[in-house]
Amino acid sequence: MPKFNLKQHILKQPEAPNHKARVWAVERDLINAESALGRTVFGQVQPGHSREFFFLKKNVWIWYEDGVTLRYEVRKDGVYKRVNEEERYTKISGDELTNFKNATKAYLKLIKASIYNKK
Repeated sequence: MPKFNLKQHILKQPEAPNHKARVWAVERDLINAESALGRTVFGQVQPGHSREFFFLKKNVWIWYEDGVTLRYEVRKDGVYKRVNEEERYTKISGDELTNFKNATKAYLKLIKASIYNKK
């Protein structure tokens, strides 16, 4: 995957009606690029299946797989998960917490090197 140059991306979009629209377009493109890499953190996606994994905003991570959306919130007192929109948040622990931490570390390492040219 080619490296993403944020400055070049912003400068090449003069047709955007305003700064806010340009910023939203860049944020959307970055989330899509990060998610494309993030889906690989959990291994190969089987044909006919879909997977997304990305950092949405401050302290919020999204994992989507085959119609199920997990939303993780990192709070001062732990990591909480909500399955789909209608359920309440529950605190994660044990192997699930360890797996979440490992996945987020792998994701950050991958996108820093592949998109943002950082080690």
